[in-house]
Amino acid sequence: MASRLPEPPYQRAVTARSRPVYCKHMRAPPAPALDRRQPDLGGRGDLRAFRERTLARGVNPFLYWLVRGVLQPLFFVYFRMQRVGREHLPRRGPLLLASNHRSFLDPFVVGMLVRRPVYFMAKRELFEKRWQAWLLSSLGAFPVDRGAGDRQAIETARAILERGDCVVVFPEGTRVRPGPLGAPRRGVGRLALETGAPVAPVAVMGTEDVRRSWRIRPRKVRLRVGRPLRFPLPERASPALSAAVTERIWACVNLQWEWLGGAVAPRPETQPGSGTRARRRRATGEASAAQEAHAA
Repeated sequence: MASRLPEPPYQRAVTARSRPVYCKHMRAPPAPALDRRQPDLGGRGDLRAFRERTLARGVNPFLYWLVRGVLQPLFFVYFRMQRVGREHLPRRGPLLLASNHRSFLDPFVVGMLVRRPVYFMAKRELFEKRWQAWLLSSLGAFPVDRGAGDRQAIETARAILERGDCVVVFPEGTRVRPGPLGAPRRGVGRLALETGAPVAPVAVMGTEDVRRSWRIRPRKVRLRVGRPLRFPLPERASPALSAAVTERIWACVNLQWEWLGGAVAPRPETQPGSGTRARRRRATGEASAAQEAHAA
């Protein structure tokens, strides 16, 4: 009688209700490779998820007004906060607050200018920790990838403005601590042209001296707001047009900054002989030949 040969080690048994069960002598099947393209919410990750949450849920009203109720008396007492020009700001409808940026406190300080929730862009590095990302998102922050021309962040800000809320924008793009104001980027001009929202120029002074390492020192903080600027809605907000509108907005921010006593960048001197003849006549009051002939 022929002896029964043992089954090969790679033989597997198949049952009706279970997946194939491999023999213990077999090598385990390889684990499925992780899709590293899927972002991690806690790491550098899913910026789109935070933006969608901002558009779908907005701020957490309980947490927002609780934090505001705690910070506002602190700012008035500890920082002696002074606000000038708040009467210019509309209480309803879309509003862009374009401000200079000196400290991490600026979004909270500028938010005290209006009696409604404000939304602001924050660098993506602040959303790496889960608890910090949840806190900032609940207070109205949404991430922006600085230096990469983050179009999605601009689209998020535009959607917030189109639904009638308030957005704080720092055209400098990053904190500029000592000296005069930095150079603006054209994102604020693009938002103003694409949404038609009024843009209020804001200058903040004193927040750059508040923080020294881990210490929060008492320093006087002052804010000044100018009259909102309105721009027409063009068919297309070209980069050149957006840059021109940004320069107009930033000039008004500089005016508020100078009124507060901030340092002013040196202006280029006009070269002798530069400019047109008509400009020189307008400056000196000299009449043109055609005007003289008409007067005769």
